[in-house]
Amino acid sequence: MATEVKIPDIGDYKDVPIIEVHVKEGDPVNADDPLVSLESDKATMEVPAPSSGIVEKLLIKLGDKVSEGHPIVLLKDGSAAIPEPPSLIEQQEPTPPPDRAPSPPAAAATSAKPNGPGAQAADFGHVHASPSVRRLARELDIDLTTIRGTGEKGRVTKDDVKAALTGPAKSVSAPAPAGGMGIPEIPAVDFSKFGPTETRPLPRIKKISGPHLHRAWLNVPLVTHQDEADITDTDVYRKELDAAAKDQGYRVTLLAFLMKASVSALKQFPEFNASLSPEKDALILKQYYHIGVAVDTPEGLVVPVIRDVDRKGIGDISRELGAVSKKARDGKLGAGDMQGASFTISSLGGIGGTAFTPLVNAPEVAILGVVRSRTAPVWNGETFQPRLMLPLSVSYDHRVIDGALAARFTRHLAHVLEDVRRLVL
Repeated sequence: MATEVKIPDIGDYKDVPIIEVHVKEGDPVNADDPLVSLESDKATMEVPAPSSGIVEKLLIKLGDKVSEGHPIVLLKDGSAAIPEPPSLIEQQEPTPPPDRAPSPPAAAATSAKPNGPGAQAADFGHVHASPSVRRLARELDIDLTTIRGTGEKGRVTKDDVKAALTGPAKSVSAPAPAGGMGIPEIPAVDFSKFGPTETRPLPRIKKISGPHLHRAWLNVPLVTHQDEADITDTDVYRKELDAAAKDQGYRVTLLAFLMKASVSALKQFPEFNASLSPEKDALILKQYYHIGVAVDTPEGLVVPVIRDVDRKGIGDISRELGAVSKKARDGKLGAGDMQGASFTISSLGGIGGTAFTPLVNAPEVAILGVVRSRTAPVWNGETFQPRLMLPLSVSYDHRVIDGALAARFTRHLAHVLEDVRRLVL
């Protein structure tokens, strides 16, 4: 007969996410073995098994949000309970490698001063890990402070402990920085003390792109060069093409011209169409011209890739941009639609602004940012004339590109944009 195990009284907490599931269907458990771990904004809690038995069915999964009374497992009565919790059975300590010092004798451990390093390592109270993981680390004699957590918000999981136990020495060679690259984390603040608040989960796209952007910001020495292009004549031609395209069901925007002009500049300055080798001692020059385009969607920015821009005309690119933008807004882009770019354009022209610093989409080495064009008086040598000026912001990886090269690239880009005839050269 199976018993339904439910979330016990956890105080005032509701809709608490499950951050670890310690068992799987068919596992034997003893009374008080941890079944799942929960994490509120204040604390981490484990839900133990009320008695020994066999896990017949899991009623939850990682990431589910639960409250008191929510069923989590069906526990079948049985005599298959084991003398140790599943976490220890699955992760028995192997024979220590030759270079690993043996664990100190129990007597030596107990003789340590309560406030000494040994006591701190055994407590792990400040480490972002569940009680069962801290207990497991103590039993296997592993210092949790030397392990970089791979769980949500940097949490140390049982798999991390296992990797530290069986993996290469470098896995536990040094304490992991709190915030990455030695940068301390921003302290948590309970904003509800100051007034009403609302917690809204980040959209999936931002959860995925956030770590990538953070990694790029930490690793790429970023510089932005700014210039502007006189697109007065080009925009007249664009409007003519756009008027004709409306009858065929698509639009011609300045983005198509920017993509073609970018290809011209990438061919002239191939360092911009490249990536650093993994060893950082060589430059991988790409012989293709796939342009990533940042698209604004209700869930956040995505960057679909238009391939072989050098082989396509303004009309072909415009049709493809329309199709891929709709696909992005409908949430139907696949992984393949967003891979393989050699250069990226981020356009805020439909919104506004005067300039900005786009982040390089590493492992690319440069990105073009554009904002809304504006009419400005430009001196032609005799008089001021109203001209349509487009601000350009090119961010680049300073390990690959220096300031003079960036200035030449951006000026070439502006030069091509200023006369549409140069796009066919």
